[in-house]
Amino acid sequence: MHSQERGDVLAHVSGNLRRLRQQAGLSQAALAEASGISRRMIVAVEGGDANISLSSLDKLAAAIGVGFVDLVRDPARAPSAEINEVTWRGSDAESTAVLLGSAPATTEAQMWLWSLGPGERYEAEPDPAGWHEMVFVTEGTLRLELSGKAKDFPAGSFAVYGTDQAYAYANPGDTPVRFVRNVVS
Repeated sequence: MHSQERGDVLAHVSGNLRRLRQQAGLSQAALAEASGISRRMIVAVEGGDANISLSSLDKLAAAIGVGFVDLVRDPARAPSAEINEVTWRGSDAESTAVLLGSAPATTEAQMWLWSLGPGERYEAEPDPAGWHEMVFVTEGTLRLELSGKAKDFPAGSFAVYGTDQAYAYANPGDTPVRFVRNVVS
């Protein structure tokens, strides 16, 4: 992960994971069994030496009995709906995902601000049944791929879909694409 050097929200994951796992009374081995994430990966994440997917963080949070936001939130900041932290960076400097905030839902709701540089792509792992996303494109054209089928969404358009399937975001253009992403579980 080495995210401590980047100054983004993933810098908090290693300490939060260790603290929350211990508060839940779980060993690393027990958390691995409960989450389906290898013990080796958990050791690396807690040591700040792993690059872990957002979907895997969801699995760890669920196994501990906390929300995704509890794993990524800056523990020094007072709890609030506002988070406003980078949680993903692509290889292009224009490609980032900023978790703007979270609100309670049946389980959780999150609001993100994403940008993808030209040619950038983000592939997501399927979420559990019942999870949904809503995206609103503010700039450029977002290519949304759902179960292998691609559709382009220009600025000003939106999509609502279940995320219990393979999905990806891509920027097929030569200028950055920006969009707001809401996740509801």
